[in-house]
Amino acid sequence: MSYKYPVYQPSLNGNEKKYVLDCLDSTWISSKGKYITEFENKFAEYINIEHALGASNGTVALHLALLTLGITSEDEVIVPTLTYIASVNAIAYTGATPVFVDSLQDTWQMDYNDVRKKITPKTKAIMAVHLYGHPCDMDELVAICKEYNIFLIEDAAEAFGTYYKGKHAGTFGDISIFSFFGNKTITTGEGGIVVMNDETLYKRALHLRGQGLAQYREYWHDIIGYNYRMTNICAAIGLAQLEQADRFIERKREIAEKYKAELSGLPVVVHQEQQDCTHSYWMVSILVDNLKDRDPLREALKNNGIETRPVFYPVHTMPMYSRYYQKHAVAENIGWRGINLPSYPGLSGTDVESICTEIRKYFESR
Repeated sequence: MSYKYPVYQPSLNGNEKKYVLDCLDSTWISSKGKYITEFENKFAEYINIEHALGASNGTVALHLALLTLGITSEDEVIVPTLTYIASVNAIAYTGATPVFVDSLQDTWQMDYNDVRKKITPKTKAIMAVHLYGHPCDMDELVAICKEYNIFLIEDAAEAFGTYYKGKHAGTFGDISIFSFFGNKTITTGEGGIVVMNDETLYKRALHLRGQGLAQYREYWHDIIGYNYRMTNICAAIGLAQLEQADRFIERKREIAEKYKAELSGLPVVVHQEQQDCTHSYWMVSILVDNLKDRDPLREALKNNGIETRPVFYPVHTMPMYSRYYQKHAVAENIGWRGINLPSYPGLSGTDVESICTEIRKYFESR
């Protein structure tokens, strides 16, 4: 179905075509070429971190991060249940056990008090997911990891442009990842990146990413590695997007503020930015006061050419992860009541007004 207002569409008005055509002209279209290194270096510089390694998508970037830390089937990794499925699947790929925690009502991020309750002798890492562009409480999570001597992984797939106390999300953990799928704040089409400050972790990730190729002998592989590399074409698009990143982030924050103003007084709550945090608003998300309104409201918007998405369903409720009954009340409440609204950089203030008018009409007609 074609929508007048899709939930997201990328802005490709910079040097994307120029750089991609340069790749084609040079014939460097696969996992070698100047744009890969340039994009990795520029991205690391942008978020103020030492090392960045491009990957073919955000999910494999997460898998690579876990492998780099040596996560195995003997380990447990604590993860919020309110997240996209890739966060949990990547843990399962290693054979490790995902241990679910609930969310905080105000930020929607993982509940650090619940994290403490779930730590066992098998806990190897905590995966902090910065959901929808709002950061987790990194002071608490960093302190927990130091206290128990466990790794901190940041899944910042949705958090490019997000800050916690003035510092970029993705720069607190031992290792972190970002996603560049077509609906992310900056995109490479398909792509991801693994970032870290530790030189040893960087070399381990580089080795694993490139099929386990040994540095000292041509075409000799000394570990089982993976082909998780980014292509030169994807990196070229990413570099062009990175050049426009500040404008994209500024525009998305403006759109979020417009939604807040237009939806004031209606029985919905916009996902709010909390103190000491900078919300990048990868998605502008709302909670309807009454969960019975969620699906009818989405249908009404659909009928008026407005695409929406449900907030992620808590992963512990999905068949492959629901073997043992669990209750995570806050995450479930958000998951059942949440809606993601259109929030791409090309959306104008007038467009937001039109979308909010249809939301208002729905509630007035009940």
